Amino acid sequence: MNKMHFKLAIALLLITLFSGGISAQDFTKVDAAVKRYPNKFSSLDKFAEKVNTDFTRDDEKARAIFTWIALNVEYDIGKYGVNERPVGFSYRTEAEKLAKLKEMDEKLATTTLKNKKAVCHGYSALFKIIANKVGLEAEIIPGTSKSHPSHVGAGPGARDHAWNAVKIGGEWKLLDVTWAAGTATGNPLRFEFRFNDAFFFTHPDTFFLNHFPDDKKWLLTDKTEKDFANLPLYYGNYLSGGYELISPKYGTFKGVRNGVLSFKIKNISPQDTVAYVFSKERIFKMVKPVFNGDVTEFEVEFNNNSIGILTLYINRKSVLAYRINRG
Repeated sequence: MNKMHFKLAIALLLITLFSGGISAQDFTKVDAAVKRYPNKFSSLDKFAEKVNTDFTRDDEKARAIFTWIALNVEYDIGKYGVNERPVGFSYRTEAEKLAKLKEMDEKLATTTLKNKKAVCHGYSALFKIIANKVGLEAEIIPGTSKSHPSHVGAGPGARDHAWNAVKIGGEWKLLDVTWAAGTATGNPLRFEFRFNDAFFFTHPDTFFLNHFPDDKKWLLTDKTEKDFANLPLYYGNYLSGGYELISPKYGTFKGVRNGVLSFKIKNISPQDTVAYVFSKERIFKMVKPVFNGDVTEFEVEFNNNSIGILTLYINRKSVLAYRINRG
């Protein structure tokens, strides 16, 4: 497996593990209805007509579009890293620019619907165009993802991802259809559908843990580039487990030798096992947590080989990753 495909596998594994507790609204009935939809539509208009026929509430329309795309559009692993939208074009007026962008997005959405295969921009273009056709205001948000241990300590860099915002009841909501669709497995990599709704109407502070938009207005929170760079890597099991990191919240450490680093995390059960691994050592080391109410404290021991990526595990599932640099 080459380096790019390895990173893709880690990224898709990470995103697949996000689950539960993100959206307060129950969309069970919407999802059940959409699962009875045909797995193909002959046109964008036919897709939009079906959604408009079955749903009247804006949030349910958005959910129906999100769910159908996530259940039916396969991630095109062979095109990982390819920009499906042309990088540049000429225009004379703002109106001409917007018209050309819309035309490009409609072409990409049509191709995605026809082929049922895309990377992130195809997913987000299809969502935007169908949302617009059913009367919703929606946008494609390009930006940077934090989805691999190599991203720890790095601020927003080259654009590598795209997602959506949709306006519901006068409020912008964030969603990522690509990361809801599934995961990459096996060697060689293949895509496996695994619907995950954690990235639908995600709270901005949670969405920020793995997304930084090119246009900061789409953060929908007061976080900064420095905040993004300082983040550790939050794996999906962190959210699905309901954990809350108290400290340390900085993702990078330098010069930690022959000592200990203390951690505090809320909502770890006394029945849970906690362990850590340094990437250079590749040895699972168990810790002895101290419980104080809902706060759990434990220490990670360092030596001269304790460099690289430090990954924390709860019940043998990765929850957090930090970068340890040599002093």
